[in-house]
Amino acid sequence: MNSHRHCPAVLIAAPASGQGKTTVTAALARLHRNQGRKVRVFKCGPDFLDPMILERASGAPVYQLDMWMVGEQESRRLLWEAAGEADLILIEGVMGLFDGTPSSADLARHFGVPVLGVIDGTAMAQTFGALALGLAKYQPDLPFAGVLANRVGTLRHAQLLEGSLTEGLRWYGALSRETGIELPSRHLGLVQASELNDLDLRLDAAAESLASSCDVTLPPAVEFAGPDVIAAEPLLKGIRIAVARDEAFAFTYGASLDLLRAMGAELLFFSPIRDADLPEADSLYLPGGYPELHHVALSQNTSMLDAIRAHHAAGKPLLAECGGMLYLLDSLTDVEGTRAELVGLLKGDAVMQKRLAALALQAVELPEGSLRGHTYHHSLTSTELEPIARGLSPNGGRGAEAVYREGRMTASYVHFYFPSNPTAVAALFAPDLDAAFASRPNRRTVAPTMDHLTPVGASLLAKRP
Repeated sequence: MNSHRHCPAVLIAAPASGQGKTTVTAALARLHRNQGRKVRVFKCGPDFLDPMILERASGAPVYQLDMWMVGEQESRRLLWEAAGEADLILIEGVMGLFDGTPSSADLARHFGVPVLGVIDGTAMAQTFGALALGLAKYQPDLPFAGVLANRVGTLRHAQLLEGSLTEGLRWYGALSRETGIELPSRHLGLVQASELNDLDLRLDAAAESLASSCDVTLPPAVEFAGPDVIAAEPLLKGIRIAVARDEAFAFTYGASLDLLRAMGAELLFFSPIRDADLPEADSLYLPGGYPELHHVALSQNTSMLDAIRAHHAAGKPLLAECGGMLYLLDSLTDVEGTRAELVGLLKGDAVMQKRLAALALQAVELPEGSLRGHTYHHSLTSTELEPIARGLSPNGGRGAEAVYREGRMTASYVHFYFPSNPTAVAALFAPDLDAAFASRPNRRTVAPTMDHLTPVGASLLAKRP
């Protein structure tokens, strides 16, 4: 597929985390949406919480882009498809603009998307211009759109920041810190969108604040090349997969669920907190989330605990990731010391910590094949179980996460990105492996490449086992 599509696009980045990228991206999305434009938003990296906010802001699904976990071809396909339907594409970066390998800057450069730098203007005046110039000029080949000031105090403050810009850098406007639109956070990042009753009011207030100070015309169009599309094979045709989804289990990738459907699976969503039983299903998927905030309620739903034990006892496939794995343990204790007994299929216990326990991209070699994903958690788990595999981080990040297996149950702290290996995912969920793969002529797996990286970045990844 060689067709090209054009769509205005910018990548919203910052000098560091905590500058307000999500607030600004959401404000821009809501501003243009309120003007009648169709906005598609993407999030760099393996984040779950920011996309929930950005979906509410834009009114459209938000997918992850990442040159390693998602891969160049899949990222290209997602952008190309969005360019065919949207009036504007916004991409929220991850961490600082140049942080990580690959970085947000790597993605912007590879796809020719200009960077909009967001800088927290709190307690700053003319130094704003120095930071802006550094973002724009640090890598000479990086397309750069301009800068936007966040958390500005007064009109005079905004004028000082704008006046500090040099070398023709474009001023995109300012977002006031007085608008009451800052998004609350907790230990894994932002609070889930479903928990913010006033979220739409906050988003509209942010959009109105931006509209009063910035140019609301669209940025220049970016050309997106057509991808090589590989059709999903019907390896899960007719398979019914029960997927946990409620306040405790909400960390799922839209692209992963899309893949399951594309391979023929029917997804049946249920709540481990409120439902008395599992749906009639062949397989079970327990994604991550915040079980530690609901562990008492989860422990009190004994009929659901029994149903999950019965599912496993029947030899049916079960995949549990991070919070889903904690749910399968004997017990979970929160930071206040409250302990709750849970499913008990994995012998061991977890205790929540106030400090981060692990944060890293992960590649895991399973018997079914290699899968990519990430880990991010504040709990420590003690178990005598022997892992069948451990993750490896391409950046040497903290965490070499264990993967545990008993029968058809697979559990790990790793949040897997299913499109990184559809064949392996199908093997994890298919009740009858022989039937699922009987009609398959070969088992070719398309792995993400490192072609997009700078020579330094590629060499760093290549050195990893």
